[in-house]
Amino acid sequence: MTIIDTLKNLVHSSPKLELDDIQATILFKRPDPYYGTHVLLKIIDAAGGRALLSRLAPHVRSAADARINTTAWIAVALSHAGLVALDIPEDSLASFPAAFRAGMAARADRLQDFGASAPANWEAPYGSGDVHVTISIFAPDEASWKHALATAQNEFKDIDGVTLLGMHDFGAQPDSLNPFGYRDNISNPAIDGGIEDLLPGQGDAIKAGELILGYPGESGVPMAMPQPEALGRNGTFVVIRKYQADAAAFNRFLRDNADDEAGQELLAAKLVGRWRSGAPLTLAPEKDDPALGADPKRNNDFTYKDDQAGLQAPHGCHMRRMNPRDSKLAVLTDVNIHRIIRRSTTFGAPWRADLLEDDGQERGLFFIGISAKAPETVEFMQAEWVDHGNFMDLGKERDPILGQQDEDSTFTIQKRPVRQRIHGIQTFCTVRGGEYLFMPSLTALRWLAGEGRETA
Repeated sequence: MTIIDTLKNLVHSSPKLELDDIQATILFKRPDPYYGTHVLLKIIDAAGGRALLSRLAPHVRSAADARINTTAWIAVALSHAGLVALDIPEDSLASFPAAFRAGMAARADRLQDFGASAPANWEAPYGSGDVHVTISIFAPDEASWKHALATAQNEFKDIDGVTLLGMHDFGAQPDSLNPFGYRDNISNPAIDGGIEDLLPGQGDAIKAGELILGYPGESGVPMAMPQPEALGRNGTFVVIRKYQADAAAFNRFLRDNADDEAGQELLAAKLVGRWRSGAPLTLAPEKDDPALGADPKRNNDFTYKDDQAGLQAPHGCHMRRMNPRDSKLAVLTDVNIHRIIRRSTTFGAPWRADLLEDDGQERGLFFIGISAKAPETVEFMQAEWVDHGNFMDLGKERDPILGQQDEDSTFTIQKRPVRQRIHGIQTFCTVRGGEYLFMPSLTALRWLAGEGRETA
């Protein structure tokens, strides 16, 4: 082997990830089915905040632990306001990226959060600056969920200087369906050096540094990370956005634009890019295939190489916008640097096919995106892929599921000899709140709790 070959192998070899220091939810996929709770906390004084993190840290699961133990896990993240409340050094605060420091509400223009989705209309306490710490519990069954939640509550309920702002349960059983009745969270990037086997259709593994701080990214070098290294390394950023889903409006739209139930299901699949079972249109273009949709070794094993015209999965469908794969884009884009780990969670009443009017029950989705530059990535995706169509030569068309639609918005279905353009698509998901968060490593949790640095 030549020196050049050796150097090439070093460049392309997978990094050895420090699994015992990385929070489980970064590398460990959400259970299926799943139960859980998001907890929102405010730090009143720094001493209370440090005590909170010190007590929570032993319960936060690492990726190494989750690899061998599949019970519930607890994840912890902090906002910029939370880091300020902990009195961490000014130079450390300044080392965080600008979007994270500003917070989601201040970036509404970049996220296209206007009208009903504007921060002024968000549910409290989102966007107020009061959400300092989030605790998320993910569990495969009800018993382990309740046990993990009780464990977390025992650690924060009696701490002076910490206030509980709210708790929101989530989960989807038995088929992990989202508020519109679709199997969700099928496609996630494979991580170079990660803990899960590469599944068919994932493509080449994304360099770890795109998703976790401290490792080389697609450019070959690590991204800038918060300082000191004990704070930044093995951490990442999280975007959480709470969406209210209007399932009744979605059902009415299908009814009004298709002749029968089969036509409605096909139209629904064209909007998303998959049938409700999870079967992709590129592999099942004519009718649903539930066995395909339920098979993780087949349901993501496709490209758009043979569907560049969009005759199977429309160019503007939700799935193709979120991950264009090998689509020929009108705007040159490196898709790999815009990938994001999704840990989204459904909440509220299950979807019903017969729901045509608001039944007063809550339904929605917490979009949870994780990467080493999650705020910037989500802002790009919202501005360029969700709320614009130019990257696929679709003009002003917006994502049919997440897009905030203008009056008489359209959705185009590519057909031969003539395309079909459907008018009057509505806004089916409205933003009700969100935050930019930093998910520290286990080492950084202890550092933030005061270990290894001066405390006030």
